[in-house]
Amino acid sequence: MAFIDNQEDLFINDSRFAIGMKLFNSCQWYKSHDVFEEIWHETSGPERQLLQGILQVAVAQVHLENSNINGATILYGEALGRLKRFKISNLGLDIEGLSKSVSRRLEFLQIGKDLDGCSLPVLSFL
Repeated sequence: MAFIDNQEDLFINDSRFAIGMKLFNSCQWYKSHDVFEEIWHETSGPERQLLQGILQVAVAQVHLENSNINGATILYGEALGRLKRFKISNLGLDIEGLSKSVSRRLEFLQIGKDLDGCSLPVLSFL
């Protein structure tokens, strides 16, 4: 397995990342997880942690689809810890927006509030 040398190019130019974003943003959480996991295995450095945070958000959403509130709560918390390290992303991703969405959803889960009042997590470029 070869690691990617230029991490920025990975995110901007890798067609798999664009596919993963499209799947993520169309709520195909499990499929997006699979795509991002493939990239994650080839990534090193801080970008690997960023990808892991994105993966954890996708898996939290899968847990919610399966009514596993505890699993979703745990993974949202872990994802948030990773994503908050990237408030200003040199990769051009709106990680702050994603973090805010995940944080709000986590708060709702922790107090037992219905998530209908929360927007879904979205991956976008700045």
